[in-house]
Amino acid sequence: MLLPCRAGALPEPSPSASLSLSLRRIQVRWALYLFLSLALLWFPSGAVASTLNCHKTCICASNIVSCSKMNLTTVPTGLPLYTAVLDLSYNDVSRLRAEWTMVKLTKLHNLLLSHNGLHFLSSEAFVYVKHLRYLDLSSNNLRQLDEFIFEPLGQLEVLLLYNNRISQIDHSAFQGLHSLQKLYLSQNMISRFPLELVKDKTRLEKLSLMDISSNRIKVPPIKELQVLPAWIKNGLYFHNNPLICDCSLYSLLAHWHILRLNSALDFKDEYSCYLPGSQKSRVGVFDLNRDYMNCSTFYEADEEAWLEQTLILRCDTKHRDLSKTWVMPGDVVVTEGLNQTAKVLPDGSLQIGPVKSDDSGTYTCYAVSEALNETIYVLLKVHNFTEKGNGENLSTAYTTLVGCVTSLVLVFIYLYLTPCRCFCCPKNNHQDSFHSSMLSQEDLANNTDPRHVAFIDPKELGQNGKVNPSDMGGDQGEMDEEGGLLGKGRRKKSVAESISLVFSDTPIVV
Repeated sequence: MLLPCRAGALPEPSPSASLSLSLRRIQVRWALYLFLSLALLWFPSGAVASTLNCHKTCICASNIVSCSKMNLTTVPTGLPLYTAVLDLSYNDVSRLRAEWTMVKLTKLHNLLLSHNGLHFLSSEAFVYVKHLRYLDLSSNNLRQLDEFIFEPLGQLEVLLLYNNRISQIDHSAFQGLHSLQKLYLSQNMISRFPLELVKDKTRLEKLSLMDISSNRIKVPPIKELQVLPAWIKNGLYFHNNPLICDCSLYSLLAHWHILRLNSALDFKDEYSCYLPGSQKSRVGVFDLNRDYMNCSTFYEADEEAWLEQTLILRCDTKHRDLSKTWVMPGDVVVTEGLNQTAKVLPDGSLQIGPVKSDDSGTYTCYAVSEALNETIYVLLKVHNFTEKGNGENLSTAYTTLVGCVTSLVLVFIYLYLTPCRCFCCPKNNHQDSFHSSMLSQEDLANNTDPRHVAFIDPKELGQNGKVNPSDMGGDQGEMDEEGGLLGKGRRKKSVAESISLVFSDTPIVV
């Protein structure tokens, strides 16, 4: 039965209902505490106390955490957020997974993972350590570098990958490394020269040292390497590779040696190659100009120019970001605003134009910085004609030469190729001897054609095929007043002298 109650008054809960309400409040409170605890463990932004035991697992010295030679198979958890240097070398960490750290180590700039037998790198292994500047992955078992593997490391400056088993490098493996300055890839199994890292438009802009020595590269891209700036070639090491001997390879390294580039000077004796052929002998590259392939000794070529041409002289220094000053022949400093024909371009090159004949001489580029200085000398030779005029002169000379050769050929044809040889002449059945081939006076009288072919008796020839006048004695060699011929088939003395250089078997047209 329900009891009536006063207006505005609520019924009082029973004791059982009050107990149930209290239990619900306690459950909600504990659930809230558990949720907050899980949130603090999951999100690293909360104030989480370090769980790393710096007395047993690692050695902590301020912001340096050294876990080297601790026989670790995984990366310790609970690393302090203030860690700047983490040394995990000489352990057994074979796989670097994405979850090796669950917190963002924003202050970590050095990570050492050498000598671990590492053979797997997750594509997300460096997501929480984007501020790394030094990464050592050397002396491991890495076999390939996948695409975009280092993309999160936009602040990385030094990357050590030497002494691995790397044979495949994706073209985009190093994309995103905009601050990388030094890359060590030596002592691997690389057979493809990673040209995309140093050539124009695709190179890493700040990369000044790339070591790919002691790999399996046989044919480096010589032409592409020749046009690289000197500050890149100065730190490009590819010695101790099974290179194939070639004179272009010798010229490349000889040029680098003349420029005093470190890559050619420091390891000159370790640049070797295999001679072509079945023996496959290994010789020094710098000996190819003397003992083996007889390559032409390399000399630095001078710059050449023509009148009215616009020329650019480059100050190709071994270091970057140097202040450059040019001095023209006669110790004239190139200064902007003095209305000179030469001016310094933004990249430090010198532009000369239009070129004049008195621009020949030695140009000097002084490149200096706070700690470095270099001096580059460029010898310029100016031809005393325009480039177009030079082509016209060459064309005229070629035409003249062709005309002379053609004329000589026609002269030789006229002298030595006669219209009729002895085998095509009509035979005389009445005269069998050699003398029968000579024309008689009657034949001369009956023939209307003024041209006849005659042969000289060998008895009448003297030394060197000349007609011997001593054999033409008596009334046989005399001439009458009318200039006729006396004797059988004897010619005039004047005719004999005119053919004195003709051999006995050479037909003469008279």
